[in-house]
Amino acid sequence: MSTLVVGAGPAGLAVAAALGARGVDATVLERADDVGASWRGHYDRLHLHTTRRWSSLPGTVIPRRYGRWVARDDVVAYLEEYARDLDVRTGVSVDRADADGTGWVLTTSAGELRARNVVVATGYNHTPVPPAWPGIDTFTGEVLHASRYRNAAPFVGRDVLVVGVGNTGAELAVDLAEGGASRVRLAVRTPPHIVRRSNLGWPAQGTGILVRHLPVPLVDRIAGAVARVEVPDLSSYGLPRPTTGLYSRVQQGSVPVQDVGLIAAVQSGAVTPVGAVVGVDGPDVLLADGSRVSPDVILAATGYRRGLEPMVGHLGVLDEHGVPRAHGPRPARPGLYFTGYTNPISGMFRELRIDAERIARVVG
Repeated sequence: MSTLVVGAGPAGLAVAAALGARGVDATVLERADDVGASWRGHYDRLHLHTTRRWSSLPGTVIPRRYGRWVARDDVVAYLEEYARDLDVRTGVSVDRADADGTGWVLTTSAGELRARNVVVATGYNHTPVPPAWPGIDTFTGEVLHASRYRNAAPFVGRDVLVVGVGNTGAELAVDLAEGGASRVRLAVRTPPHIVRRSNLGWPAQGTGILVRHLPVPLVDRIAGAVARVEVPDLSSYGLPRPTTGLYSRVQQGSVPVQDVGLIAAVQSGAVTPVGAVVGVDGPDVLLADGSRVSPDVILAATGYRRGLEPMVGHLGVLDEHGVPRAHGPRPARPGLYFTGYTNPISGMFRELRIDAERIARVVG
């Protein structure tokens, strides 16, 4: 085979399509039974935080009928249609990649497969990170990682503590409050940068595209000035403004939280920010300020790992955080590429398209 692509999410499908447009044969291997498996498993209310206009993958525009902010089910439908003319083999897991002198050999559930090039695109949010606070095993209520949350129906009338105030944690807190939870608290370790999804019709993504290549200190100053105008000070509600600049935080891997209802929920009291979780003691959750709360449910939006170590950890291509050292068109090893392992301020789908076309130019 010319090229094997590991993962049939948007990153892998984009690379396969870009390669096909250049006449390069590419086969996509997907461990799940369908393409877009990660998107299928996301919570019900999720929409792309980037606009339809700037989120299309190579060669196929997202249909206008899906609206400006594309819903989860419509993203899945788009990926299904996108994959229709690609060579995708579902139900095939890849356990290990090894160089064999003339290319690469993948050890898979379907046997050994060989190719001149391998593109790894298994996804940014691959392996859920479970909470590991002292005493978590003693909690007498329910503990649920955010990856297993679908909607608020199972939590109607229940007291829920959401831990983690990234985009997922913030949106799930709003969903719970709107969906009938009796009480929703949001545990905050580091106050996030909050941005309006759009302002006067201009999307936050557009600003991210414009400033992405500017110096970090300059973007920090611009973002701080904009936030003081657009975003109310929520300090009196327990959610102070961050002390680190927005783009400095992005460089550390933390993108801003797009407001899809969090500001209003905090101001109305529907969502109550509390301190960071430092431990658990039976029915009580211990917070950094010394207080205790006793929720029925802990919903842990504690993030994900890339989960690449079993496949490529022995190759020396990952950093100390398990993230590929080389990304996009720059090979980690001759013939080995990674895509989809950054979280850019300019929008994930947009950057997947750009990376796919760049990889295709190099490989083709």
